[in-house]
Amino acid sequence: MLTIIKNRLEQGYRTCNYPKEKPAVFPRYRGRPLIQKTADPDMVKTCADACPQNAIDVEKKKIDMGRCIFCGTCERISKGEFVQFTGDFEISTATKADLVTDGNLPSLAQHAKQHFKKLFGRSLQLRQVSAAGCNACEADLNVLATPFFDLARFGINFVASPRHADAIVVTGPVSRNMKTALLQTYEAVPEPKAVIAVGSCTLTGGPFYESPEITPGLDTILPVDLFIPGCPPHPLTNLHGLLTFFK
Repeated sequence: MLTIIKNRLEQGYRTCNYPKEKPAVFPRYRGRPLIQKTADPDMVKTCADACPQNAIDVEKKKIDMGRCIFCGTCERISKGEFVQFTGDFEISTATKADLVTDGNLPSLAQHAKQHFKKLFGRSLQLRQVSAAGCNACEADLNVLATPFFDLARFGINFVASPRHADAIVVTGPVSRNMKTALLQTYEAVPEPKAVIAVGSCTLTGGPFYESPEITPGLDTILPVDLFIPGCPPHPLTNLHGLLTFFK
């Protein structure tokens, strides 16, 4: 016991102050994209042709963050003259349409469903479902339980049974073999309930889009309340989405 107390005193307080303060992210992190509307159309088309996700709308000069895997190819090709990825991790949306953006995102707090805040504002229990994910999104959800993020201090916890949950958090492209299990998990969650889609695979199919083996977006089979883009989303992106939408 004395050793534990000694270590605690030596380490000090390690939990971040978010959301009171926004912690700095790694310099190479790619968050909210900023689009230069004055960019040369030929350059925009070159970026769109090179995009592995077909995430760039050439005519509107916008990026679909739901499909984007934030690889940075468009930024490198245009040398920042068309796209610049910022360090802003607060990119979750309440509607899928808002993911198609030129860098301006609506306030998630204003679009959050107020009855969810009333119901789950003090306690939110989540059941995570990996529907054929690669474990990247899952890992960045698990890290929220570490002392730095300490998700439980907000009254948010992951539970083992969907019958104890208020919402399901879905990751992965929802493969044909996982679809039934996912739907059964959703049905087991008592009403009222919410659905949270995490990662580009869940939002649009990610690198597997147009494959007959996966679902083309979770919203095609379940009513999604919160969309969290990324490949994978930064833990702070997940934290921002949960706190802003439910708290």
